[in-house]
Amino acid sequence: MPIAAHIDRFDLDIALRDASCDLGLLPARRAIAALCIGVEVDDAYLSVRELREAVSLVHENAPGGRAKLAAILSNACDDFQRAIYYCLAGRGVVEMAEAMDWLLSLLKARGRTTAWLSRSRVRRKDLISPYVAEAPDGPLVSTDPDFELGQSWFVGRGPCPE
Repeated sequence: MPIAAHIDRFDLDIALRDASCDLGLLPARRAIAALCIGVEVDDAYLSVRELREAVSLVHENAPGGRAKLAAILSNACDDFQRAIYYCLAGRGVVEMAEAMDWLLSLLKARGRTTAWLSRSRVRRKDLISPYVAEAPDGPLVSTDPDFELGQSWFVGRGPCPE
């Protein structure tokens, strides 16, 4: 019996759904996993990767790092990157970076699964975008690259879970 008969209409979001409900994960990680449910495979991965790179540039005080982060957060497209950023903002730059690295590993596996399903000619469930508009739903962040960094950029970690 062909494999497609066993996994017809595969749910690409199953790992994200599981992570979003896993009480063993930090709440911020559950939240960012949930934010990715329904977001197109490449869009989710590339958007989180771009955000992660910008956070690294700011953390390393690299030239243009703040301008890149400000540009991402003030972009007039959907609110996905802002949602990820603000779920993690204020928790310490190390925790922010580690959470995005963790999410990127899930999203990369999701992309590889998508490719395998396509090569194997297995149908998958359609992704249903969580966004009802392609534009932001509220005010945008300033594009000023000279924004002030808060205290969370200067600590290693946020409070440790008990």
